[in-house]
Amino acid sequence: MEFVLNALVMGYRPLWNAERNLGGVQLFLHDDPDTQVDTAHLLRILREMWAPSSPLLLLSPQSLRLLQALLSHITPNPAWALEVRAEWLADHPELHTSVALAAQRGVRLVWRGSMNQLPSTEEANHYACSLLHLEPQDALILMRAAVDQPVPQRLALLEGQMYEEIHSQTLARRCLEHYHASAIAGWPTDDVLHRVRGARVLHPTHEHVLRLMKAVDADQSLETFEEILSEDPLLAYRFMLYANSAALGARNPINSLRRALVMLGYGTLKEWLATQLTHASHDKDLQPIRLSTVMRAQMTSHLLDAGVSQELRSEVYLCGLFARLNDVLDEPLETTLTRLPLSERIPDAAIRGEGPYAPSLQLAFALERENGAATIRAVCEEHDISLEHVNRTLLRLACEWHNQRPRW
Repeated sequence: MEFVLNALVMGYRPLWNAERNLGGVQLFLHDDPDTQVDTAHLLRILREMWAPSSPLLLLSPQSLRLLQALLSHITPNPAWALEVRAEWLADHPELHTSVALAAQRGVRLVWRGSMNQLPSTEEANHYACSLLHLEPQDALILMRAAVDQPVPQRLALLEGQMYEEIHSQTLARRCLEHYHASAIAGWPTDDVLHRVRGARVLHPTHEHVLRLMKAVDADQSLETFEEILSEDPLLAYRFMLYANSAALGARNPINSLRRALVMLGYGTLKEWLATQLTHASHDKDLQPIRLSTVMRAQMTSHLLDAGVSQELRSEVYLCGLFARLNDVLDEPLETTLTRLPLSERIPDAAIRGEGPYAPSLQLAFALERENGAATIRAVCEEHDISLEHVNRTLLRLACEWHNQRPRW
């Protein structure tokens, strides 16, 4: 039997709670029809890597065979919940028995399906929560209805559940704030950015500007400054623009956050931060977009060979952090990146899909998709990257991401 982390292709999707913080991580698990997965070993790895501060993991098997194997071996554990798809239950009646037995053992199960095909009351008792999606025409009706306006009974959302395929900021807010959804799987990024860009210029988050000002006042380390800057792509981008501006008259191009911090000094940094604080954003709907970008940057840098220097790893992190700035700034990425004297390796990867950073960035993007398995396999085969390395990197980071436990 092949080692379990080489026998699977994994991916992930963040689960966002009402505070727009990470409430959990949905782990997509793709198995190969020709390979038997040692699910007991997989669960043991997850148990060992997870910590009490880790987010809850929603295990999302992408085949019926893998679901059946997990139902046989999974035990109650605060680390995880197991997703069960409605269409598999409908097509395979024998699956209900396995679900009932797992529920009797105390395993946290999540029913995933359409609002139009909810389980019976008896079946619903087996599940701790549901991951629901609306049919497009129903979602449109809810989007157009005011929050206090009655909607058809069949469209009344269930409180305390999780929802997916939410492409509207209005509907996301309705789910989280009116129906107290435990989480939104994914985030309506395009709609949020479209609405914000239509109203004003995007600015860094108030929280991060203020955190950095306090860190400077407390005379903390350059590493701390760099870490805070790295958690907001707009703040990092604007800081590097400022460091390279004609007003500062830098003699040589500044191509990293660390070098910019060293060259500017505390006094100049504090003055610049004060100007940023005036217009900093308090929009909490932008937080999942920012955090998703940080996750992608972490993934990109950690997927690179472990032997590279910290300076090089920071450069790869910037590649992942800036790779979708065009979505935020609403302009071609080439225009965005050419304003900075970055290493040519960054635009090579982010714009042209070439160079040494391209495989890591391509994997980081593919890991964010439920249907990214084929791309992940192709990139790994082309660049001689082991699936074990990719999966272990994903699991390690997923277990390190900040925990804001959902209510389920």
